[in-house]
Amino acid sequence: MSDSSSPQPQPGKPGGAGRYARPESGALVLCGARLADGRTVDVRLGGSRIEAVGTAGSLAPQGARVDLAGYLLLPAPVEPHAHCDTALTADCDGPASGSPEDVQRRTTEAALLQLGHGATASRSHVRIGDVQGLRSLEAVLQARRSLRGLADLAAVAVPRVLTGAAGADGLAMLRDAVKMGASVIGGCPDLDPDPAGYVETVLELAGEHGCPVDLHTDGDDPARLARIAAMAGGLRPGVALGPCAGMARMPRSVAARVAEQLAAAGVAVVCLPQGDCTGLERYGSRVSRPAPVRVLRAAGVRVAAGSGALRDVANPVGRGDPLEAAYLLASLGEATPEAAYETVSSAARATMGLPEVRVEAGFPAELLAVRGERIAGVLSLAYSRIVIHRGRVVARTSAVREYCDSAAEVALELPRQSQR
Repeated sequence: MSDSSSPQPQPGKPGGAGRYARPESGALVLCGARLADGRTVDVRLGGSRIEAVGTAGSLAPQGARVDLAGYLLLPAPVEPHAHCDTALTADCDGPASGSPEDVQRRTTEAALLQLGHGATASRSHVRIGDVQGLRSLEAVLQARRSLRGLADLAAVAVPRVLTGAAGADGLAMLRDAVKMGASVIGGCPDLDPDPAGYVETVLELAGEHGCPVDLHTDGDDPARLARIAAMAGGLRPGVALGPCAGMARMPRSVAARVAEQLAAAGVAVVCLPQGDCTGLERYGSRVSRPAPVRVLRAAGVRVAAGSGALRDVANPVGRGDPLEAAYLLASLGEATPEAAYETVSSAARATMGLPEVRVEAGFPAELLAVRGERIAGVLSLAYSRIVIHRGRVVARTSAVREYCDSAAEVALELPRQSQR
């Protein structure tokens, strides 16, 4: 299996599934792609938008073209809950380096790994305060600037304590973080001596600056979740909670009542099917199911799914792959394959305040082509992928599966990921 993230065309090579020619002029045309509804279409992209969708062969290429025969074309997923600043540190000898250079490198590498999986946008939670102060946030913001045009990265400022005398410095630093460019206010009320006061402080500051809120909580206390819902109701541009795995340990009737309160307040839930993340500081302390997605969705809660840990102390084998998050939800019976993919695409985009994407004219050209015919199949064997951001190919993963010559191979016509 080979992996490449180069967005450059391959001139002079023979055509084939997933290959595209160097553009001379005009738009990029995706040829022969299969959609989730079973249609096979051509899709023309112009700038950062989808210009037209027509039956296969109906859109004459006027410039670059990508042959997507054998691929399923979907709205691109996004990563709503990442910790890029601490990613890729599981193998470090001793504490991971917190130097701005190392944080920026890790953030950039993590964002590119996520992009290779298909996530054209991500929301990364960054701890502020303590020894690091605002240095990690500054490094993440620098990485965001360097990634412009390849992927969109939003930074969430995460203070540790916000209440009492000890919280004064944290609140001042949070205000500075917003001024620096953190576009989301986060935090973990579970770690503060006054969780309700912590949430109130965050919501007040978010209201002042018009920022969304994204809080870490295990969600194992129904009364605390009810208070958060009561305080958060009506805040725009929105409030998200995650991973809320504790709701899965509640009696179903209690979880359903909490879900109704969250839905009434318009609070979204970002679950982490891979497990807890660094934000909760419970490394390996508990392995549990993710938040009860079926219960939440039945109550009308918007549920997004994120990856959380990416090879850090919370999960040394985390992948940062949105399709794996969807796969895990489907395999656990928390969602159908189609609904599971929605949690990492449309629901995740809405939670992050991003515009809706459909494979229709006029919508943003944020797309993922995966070798396969149906969503269930690509969640199971999503190897070959082509990622499109703002109307151009920005990442590619090509997998080749071969078997030795045998009668079984010929008789069964065993599938290959690619004929290249």
